[in-house]
Amino acid sequence: MSAVPVPQPRTAGPAATARSGGGGGRRALAAALLLGAAGAAIALIASGQIWAEGTAAVGGGSVPLDADGRDVTGVPAALGIVGLAALVAVFAVRGAGRVLVSALLALSGAGAAVAAFLGASDSAALDELAAKTTGDSSATVDALTHTAWPYVTAAGGVLILLAGALALLYGRRWPGMSGRYERPGGGPAARGRGARRAPAVDPDRPEDLWKALDRGEDPTRES
Repeated sequence: MSAVPVPQPRTAGPAATARSGGGGGRRALAAALLLGAAGAAIALIASGQIWAEGTAAVGGGSVPLDADGRDVTGVPAALGIVGLAALVAVFAVRGAGRVLVSALLALSGAGAAVAAFLGASDSAALDELAAKTTGDSSATVDALTHTAWPYVTAAGGVLILLAGALALLYGRRWPGMSGRYERPGGGPAARGRGARRAPAVDPDRPEDLWKALDRGEDPTRES
């Protein structure tokens, strides 16, 4: 009488492990894109709004003055642009390069937030404007008030910082830019496919152009 084999549970292989963590990686990717793009947009828009208001005494009267975020400090807007560029560059590099770009993304967000927070109580821009308006180099602004826009800008920087943190934690699982349209023969995979010649493309036939694009070829490249 032969023994009936008992099925044994299979150990999850690398592919299964990758699939199990893919959901978290995709969610982190979507969150990083949303946070980074929203943070950069907020930092750029809010830094162009009025941050501080006041008055300057002129000839027995007063003239109203105001300064936007870029008058107070140009750092948040500049770092917002850097953060947006770094967010795109994350997908153009791999390995150590992706880690470095992710760190740059996080640092740009942190720098924008700190600069905006420090600028929330700054009066130097309005003092300079008061001196120019009155013609008195020692003039300062009166009735100084600040708006909430510096804090909105700082919140945008925090969003960029969070996007960078997600990229540092999960960026290794994210895909990179596709090499589908790279020139033939540029890499080992292309050389390994052999010297099979692609069908000729007639530029006057739209269907040939579409077929070439579908094969990953550049139909504008001369044979």
